[in-house]
Amino acid sequence: MGWTTHEVTNQVPELGDYNLYTSDAALQEGVRREGGQSHEQALLHYGERLGRAETFAMAHEANRHKPELETYDRLGHRVDRVHFHPAWHRFMRMAFLQGMHASAWSTPGAGAQLARAATYLMHGQLEAGSLCPVTMTSAAIPVLQHESWFDTVAPLLYSTQYDERDLPLADKTSMIIGMGMTEKQGGSDLRSNTTRAVPLGTGGRGMPYRLTGHKWFFSSPTSDAHLVLAGHDDVFSCFYVPRWLDDASKNGVHIQRLKNKMGNASNASAEVEFQDATGVLVGEAGRGVATLVEMASYTRLDCVLGSAALLRQGLVQALHHAHHRVAFGQPLVRQPLMQSVLMDLTLESEAATVLALRLARAFDDTSNDPFEQACRRILTPAAKFWICKRTISALGECMEVWGGNGYIEDAPMARLYREAPVNSIWEGSGNIMCLDVLRALKRHPELAVALLDGLEHDCADEPALKRRVAELVSLLTLAGPDLQAAARHIAQELILLVQANLLRQHAPQALADAFIHSRFQLAGRVYGALPGPLTLNSVLERAWPV
Repeated sequence: MGWTTHEVTNQVPELGDYNLYTSDAALQEGVRREGGQSHEQALLHYGERLGRAETFAMAHEANRHKPELETYDRLGHRVDRVHFHPAWHRFMRMAFLQGMHASAWSTPGAGAQLARAATYLMHGQLEAGSLCPVTMTSAAIPVLQHESWFDTVAPLLYSTQYDERDLPLADKTSMIIGMGMTEKQGGSDLRSNTTRAVPLGTGGRGMPYRLTGHKWFFSSPTSDAHLVLAGHDDVFSCFYVPRWLDDASKNGVHIQRLKNKMGNASNASAEVEFQDATGVLVGEAGRGVATLVEMASYTRLDCVLGSAALLRQGLVQALHHAHHRVAFGQPLVRQPLMQSVLMDLTLESEAATVLALRLARAFDDTSNDPFEQACRRILTPAAKFWICKRTISALGECMEVWGGNGYIEDAPMARLYREAPVNSIWEGSGNIMCLDVLRALKRHPELAVALLDGLEHDCADEPALKRRVAELVSLLTLAGPDLQAAARHIAQELILLVQANLLRQHAPQALADAFIHSRFQLAGRVYGALPGPLTLNSVLERAWPV
């Protein structure tokens, strides 16, 4: 007989077997409000599939086994294969079946971007590594649609049958597209890139070039093609660089090594060398940066969605834990100080979700309305800065709700926390986003006027918001380096004001009032640092209806 010294008590049961869609009031209301009602049945089904205990376990496995690079086969042939855990391929297959990689373009219409955004918000709560190739493929499509040869790849891009095989396109059922922009000497300074392109004939749009150089971060390195920035004739252009050539030989893109990333473990990122790689010029010659920035506008929206997803899952895990864990004679969720922290996190999550869905609706809009354009061009980079930044600290708090158990790799909190910084860094770090906001305000004054006029109108009946809008407008009249130094403050104020008004319009009044009180009147530097109680059981129950 074995010895038994104690019983296991007061440990929180695993979270699983719940529907990510039906348990999220802010997500459901946003889908219906922003035009995605016709997609609800698919969202209900996917929310149930993602919420299964087996799917949580699958996500854990996908991230426990990192991709492995096989540079040469046993006979000495250069193969540059990357081996992924089967669980990663399963998540990719799920994402493709939902159309996350192409549905907004293959079946455009009312709510197409919104429905994709809602799907993304749920998928990202379970497994974030599979989002990168999905994002890159979706963002590449509107760029490639302008090319004369797009119809030759459209059926593969629009296919929902994920094909993991490393084969020429002629032998595949679908394809993935990645991106290669940054180099080791430049990072965000794209005009310092050294990769060069030489025409194989007359040159020009749609013509082949020979590329030589490197990329320091090459997303999803075994994608079927990449959009790459390279210089030629003293300008920079965008090139479509396939993995396999028409003669069924491998293109001259050699993987040097995989990045040993802090998070995003299931997905591969690589350093590559172009050794006379063949690429086709995309867009107008000399407009490579502009072409890839167009692509980045969509990837930045996905960064907002991805961070909102991580924030939501962290909050759900924290609330689940707080309802089950007992300390000092009662559940954590009933402890006054813990309630303040959970309440603050709940406000952050709902504000992020509401804003992310509103931005997705703006990407659905085809009316050329100045306010909708301002949402895409000005608010999206500001949101990427703010929501991605806030998610990092919020997930630290969610982990702390768990105490020591949250710090252990067997539980999901450590993975969520490690995942959080990537959205803030990729596709332009915080400073780049805030400078982009200033650039957009300056270059598109008509959009700036539409945005600020809308804020002044919406805030006119709320003194705290009205004062902050007036201060922001006054600040924006400055010029020179002083305004650049204030870029983070400007992005922050824009997003907080927009979030406050969205909550005032669409969330319960108690929640909106609490958001304004905590963000504009108290402005604590850490979550839960409030001078008085901010406990609204109705708001906590809305966030996680136990």
